[in-house]
Amino acid sequence: MSKHHGLKELPGLGAYCTGDDHAEQREDRFGRMFPDLPPNYAAGDLLVQLGRAGGPMDGGTSSTRTNSVPVGHVMFGQFIDHDITLDVTSSLSRNQHASDTPNVRTPTLDLDCIYGDGPEAHPYLYDDGVKLLTGADSNGATVEQSNDLLRSPNGRAMIGDPRNDENRIVSQLQLGIIRFHNAMCDTIAAEPEGHTGGELFEEARHRVTWHYQWAVVFDFLGAMCGRPVVDDILANGRRIYCMTDRPFIPVEFSVAAYRFGHSMVPMKIQVQKGGALFEFFGGVLGRGFTAVSDTRAIVDWHELFDTSAGRTVQRADRLDTSMASDLLDLPFVDDLSESSLATRNLLRGNVFRLPSGEQVARQLEIDAAEVRPVTDLVRSLADQGVAGNDVAPLTTGSPLWLYILAEAEVIGRAKPGGTTEPGEGLGPVGARIVAEVLIGLLEMDERSFLGANRNWVPDPAFGTIGEILASTNWDGLPT
Repeated sequence: MSKHHGLKELPGLGAYCTGDDHAEQREDRFGRMFPDLPPNYAAGDLLVQLGRAGGPMDGGTSSTRTNSVPVGHVMFGQFIDHDITLDVTSSLSRNQHASDTPNVRTPTLDLDCIYGDGPEAHPYLYDDGVKLLTGADSNGATVEQSNDLLRSPNGRAMIGDPRNDENRIVSQLQLGIIRFHNAMCDTIAAEPEGHTGGELFEEARHRVTWHYQWAVVFDFLGAMCGRPVVDDILANGRRIYCMTDRPFIPVEFSVAAYRFGHSMVPMKIQVQKGGALFEFFGGVLGRGFTAVSDTRAIVDWHELFDTSAGRTVQRADRLDTSMASDLLDLPFVDDLSESSLATRNLLRGNVFRLPSGEQVARQLEIDAAEVRPVTDLVRSLADQGVAGNDVAPLTTGSPLWLYILAEAEVIGRAKPGGTTEPGEGLGPVGARIVAEVLIGLLEMDERSFLGANRNWVPDPAFGTIGEILASTNWDGLPT
């Protein structure tokens, strides 16, 4: 068709009329869950004011805890993220195409952050190609080394994903899964089948991975998204993460919805029975990428998860639009304009041109009466960001990440019977995105328990991530 005056196509217009990244989804690239929704816009200076230390999202030094979510689930969520996503190329200073952004991790819940590429490709992680090495395998290991990851002479953790050493809790979680693998090797070796060598390793990896996957679906997602949402997806199928039969990570998940846990991180945490509360990024628990130097930093998982020990377990901070002050002034980020995790999340949503929360809610056919109070809360926060600052007000839709936090605060996690629990977990938009992606990654992976054998159930002793980790506790911890 000829291009008459006024009808000539404008380069780049498609991205702003109907979205972008319509290319076939690839496992080694990020993609889009809602490629036909237009990108939202909020002025960058407003986003900086919204997320800055002392701003409207700063929760201060006090916190309100959930009634039901063990604090360990927040760190387990970080571990899951490191198992399926790694973006090392995107920038906060230029627009990003999801389909051009490599995902360096495999988008499957396969524990490659634990196993790397296996004993042949990464032999330095293994002892005789079967068990994984820990600090206990160091010559003359101290108590601190024996309860730490294996480290090189410069102190770097020898693990499949270096990010799992970025704070003490997640590094201890990495150690716990490694120990669980090694214990599983001993269990299998004692069985009548007589597995040895590579066959023993593969059987142990298989069992450990399926126990982990079960905990993701029925423990973690149940706590964060609500069991009614999980059950609906398993029984009635996915509604929005179903555009491909190949697993991939949508940016609506990785850049917005799955960052909900940042709101639930407490400023202080107790890691041992009867022990003191320590700063999450403080001297005892460390500032990341450092060896265990204090026995008080060795984690007792009975303190962070509900387990058969029946302890009084710390709860995560409420899921809402506030964050711990420490996260709004990260000690390892030099650029003051980007040292706030909230600001970084908001700016990242802008450059990835995510749709607004309201657009996604409409796509999910959520009643306008449920959307309105969420929008009102976001606008109220934006007005606080504008007040006293020479920045543009929010006149468009809500940034998706902030909408999901506000939705959790106003509506919250679904309960059986149709009621909800504000602040206890994700609301309808956030829960649907998070649960569909994680369940979908398993259903599209023929090696997972959902992709290979939906009749499988775990050993009852290891049915939750808390029980898995607690089974690996150091026996010198207080009882």
